Amino acid sequence: MIQLTEFDQPPSELPKPFSGQVIEARQLKDFISKALELKKQPLVIFGANWCPDAQCLEAVMKLVTVNKFVAQHYEVMRIDVGDYDQNMDLYKVFGMPSKEGIPRVIILDLKGKVLNLDSNDRWRAARETAPQEIFNYFQEFANQP
Repeated sequence: MIQLTEFDQPPSELPKPFSGQVIEARQLKDFISKALELKKQPLVIFGANWCPDAQCLEAVMKLVTVNKFVAQHYEVMRIDVGDYDQNMDLYKVFGMPSKEGIPRVIILDLKGKVLNLDSNDRWRAARETAPQEIFNYFQEFANQP
């Protein structure tokens, strides 16, 4: 496992990467197809800017080492769930019921199969988790054929 270094400092402000955009199922499926064509694993994050755990997860993803690793292995799509009133139907694309509680991280393999259905809600406690542990999770699922 790659370890974080002293260069991996959190941003001074927590990021707010969710745009409020409504996504159609077709757009999500197109994103997955395009990622697979690029030989990268699709990584989909359901969240919202009001959620401190989603912000903490994003702060870890902005760390230099994590950002570089994710860019090498994954294509990332962030889906804003608003106040659980938008984009909730997109969970069905992954064969799961829509659920409250964010962030939810969905990682697919290079064939488009969901790898982490049983742990996609793990980062709902991201603010209580060490950055290295979050990074290890992304490393664990990387390069899955």
